[in-house]
Amino acid sequence: MHCIHINIRQATFVLLTFLANNIQTADNNAIKSFGGDVKKTTNVSDEIRDVNVQGDSLLKCPLNVECKDLPVQCLECDLNETCVYGREITTTCRTKAQVKCQGRDFQKKYLCRYCYQTEHWEHRCDLKATCESAASPRDVYITNCTVHNDILCLGHRTFNKKIKCNWTGGYKWLTALLLSITLGGFGADRFYLGHWQEGIGKLFSFGGLGVWTIIDVILISLHYLGPADGSLYL
Repeated sequence: MHCIHINIRQATFVLLTFLANNIQTADNNAIKSFGGDVKKTTNVSDEIRDVNVQGDSLLKCPLNVECKDLPVQCLECDLNETCVYGREITTTCRTKAQVKCQGRDFQKKYLCRYCYQTEHWEHRCDLKATCESAASPRDVYITNCTVHNDILCLGHRTFNKKIKCNWTGGYKWLTALLLSITLGGFGADRFYLGHWQEGIGKLFSFGGLGVWTIIDVILISLHYLGPADGSLYL
């Protein structure tokens, strides 16, 4: 009986070891298979992403229009950097290889100047709302500006430029003035402009017994008192 008991224990141990090894092998194969599927899916996503990127670059150039009406980004023009500044130049332009339009080679006129020398209405800049528009003197900051699509110029089409802070948070000067005249004793003008602490002070002091109210009317009418966020009135 003792020998039979030992044999049963050994057989059970061998059976459990065999099952454990098979389960581990199956798990490893499943993981490898799953990993391969993930890799294949990732490659497909990369291909789709590349196609989309190429598609986006082509969408910037309209199809089936006259070549002279295309944006400058779709053209290759012979620009002369040794030209006389400010003189009007006529140059030859042609479309890029992947662009389809009517009449590939044509003449186009432009002023001899670098892109950063264009007028303010000929480029657009990234405006910021983190400066003090109402400061005296007004704050300035450096931002990126890009020339419009129909302007030919020398150098980089995107450049840095220092501009004055000129943004608004949507506060209307007339609304602030009317609130100051009518409800200024209750701090409505200060609350409207975002000066909460001063508004509470005016509310509990009844407009500083009228003196504070008169002062705020004068300050708002002269544009000396503006929004708390430093923006300009509409």
